[in-house]
Parts: sequence; structure tokens; C-alpha cells
Amino acid sequence: MEADHIIRIAAFLGILSLMACWEVIAPRRQSQTPKSTRWIVNLAMSLTNSIILRIVFVSGAMGAALLAGQEGWGLLHFLHWPLWTEVIVAIVVLDLVVYGQHILFHKMPVLWRLHKVHHSDMEFDVTTGVRFHPVEIIISMVIKIGTIMLVGASPSAVLIFEVLLNATAMFNHSNVRIPLQVDRMLRWVVVTPDMHRVHHSVIPEETNGNFAFNLPWWDRIFGTYQNQPCLGHEHMTIGLEQFRDPTRLTWLGLLFLPYKAEPVMIQPARYDPLQHIEPFSEEEQFKKAVGTEEKVLT
Repeated sequence: MEADHIIRIAAFLGILSLMACWEVIAPRRQSQTPKSTRWIVNLAMSLTNSIILRIVFVSGAMGAALLAGQEGWGLLHFLHWPLWTEVIVAIVVLDLVVYGQHILFHKMPVLWRLHKVHHSDMEFDVTTGVRFHPVEIIISMVIKIGTIMLVGASPSAVLIFEVLLNATAMFNHSNVRIPLQVDRMLRWVVVTPDMHRVHHSVIPEETNGNFAFNLPWWDRIFGTYQNQPCLGHEHMTIGLEQFRDPTRLTWLGLLFLPYKAEPVMIQPARYDPLQHIEPFSEEEQFKKAVGTEEKVLT
């Protein structure tokens, strides 16, 4: 097994174990569905994706970086910057592309059908971060390889980015409680679980925000940032209104979910901005959230 695969597997298992323990010690929300069933489904999807990627892309992103280096492809090969500068630039560019790709998967109906697999999870924990449809993963890899070729990212930059993206995806999908003051500061350097949980709200207006996975700046820069869910983190509903039947959300069910007609909603959830119970000022939202948490703790 190649060294980069060992590093990524070790990082994956380490972060998964750490966040799983944190979720037990200090959960943010109480689970409403059996964790064991969901974990089996989500981890099975992750394993399926790993196998398919290995078959379709023998060398993957690392192979693309090695090829770009051998052929001198990409902008960074013409700039001759120090290695550490090239690594930072490559990571930032790749992360921006992931942000843009995420928006694309929400805005284009054919891609949204694939991305619904991720959002169909009715709970929000560390394994939600690895719950993706194989076709979405293949498309993501094609975009990533193209970006690596254009940028000329080095193998070391790609490896660091892959580990970071995987680790932060599991971190920001975790059901962990972080003190609100700490969360507020962390949001300037990394996407926190409270920040990304808003994106998994059943309310469409909240789902279409907070698209960043790793670096949190993109949502603020491009106007897609949302501070808090309108119903609060403890009372918000996670998932999609059309998919509330756990018997449909099996491993096989998720594989075929994009190709099936959506169930008809008898009483679809509607969002009225006039009934938005959270104040619009970020400062007021934070103060209200702190007050709510203090009441819960006391």
C-alpha cells in the first residue's frame, strides 16, 4: 500500500474515533433515530465510494499531481515560488473549487438528485460527513483532478488538502457541543459543526447557505453565510422533507435514490421569512443563543 493511502486511512480512522468519542461525551443534540443502523449505512457508503474510486481512478488526485509535476503542467510550475507558498496557494484554490462545486450540486437539478443522498440523513453526526453517492464522488474527483492539472499542485499539497478536507468534513458534521464563545471564534478559521448544521436544515432557505467545508471565508465573501438556524440547533429538523422514511434510506436505497421519483408531500413544509424567530443581527443572534444555552445548562 502506498504511503499516501496509509496516511489518509490513519487520519480517517483517527478523526472518526476522536469525534465519535466527543459525540458521546458532549452531544449537541439528542438522537431521534438508532445510531447503529445509520452508522452501518453511512460507513458502507464510504467504503463503496473508496472501492469505486480505486477502480475508476487508479492513481487518483495524487497521480494527477505527479503527472502535472512530470509534464510541467499548471500555473504554479511557471511561477517558481517557494514550496510552502505553492502548498498554501494550492490548498486555498482547491478549497474554493470545492465550495463552488458544492453550490453547483445544489443549483443544478441533475446534480442535486445525487447530492440529496448526503442531505437525506435525518441525523447529523460524524458519519454524515462521509455519506455521498458514488456518482457524486466520481464527478468530484474529475473536478479535483482538473483543478490540480490547471493549478499545478504538488503531491505534498494534494495530500495535505485531502487529509484536511476529510478531517474537517467529519469535524463539521459532528454532533458535538462547543461553547458558543469558542464556536464564534473558530468560525473565522474553520467551519464548525454549528455553522454547517444550518446547511442540513429541512428548511430550503437554510439548506442553501453555509456551503463551505474547510475554510469558512467563502460563505462570508460570497454572501451565503447564515449564522444560526431559525428554530435553534436543538429544535431544528435535519434532513429533507421528502425523505422521512428510514426504511427507504438503506445502503441499497441510497444507491438508487437519485434515480427514483420523489415521494409526494401531503403537507410540504413552508418557510415564511416574516415568522423568522431569530433576530437578523448576527450580534443579537449570538446573544440570544448564549442566553438559551445558559438556561439549558442551569
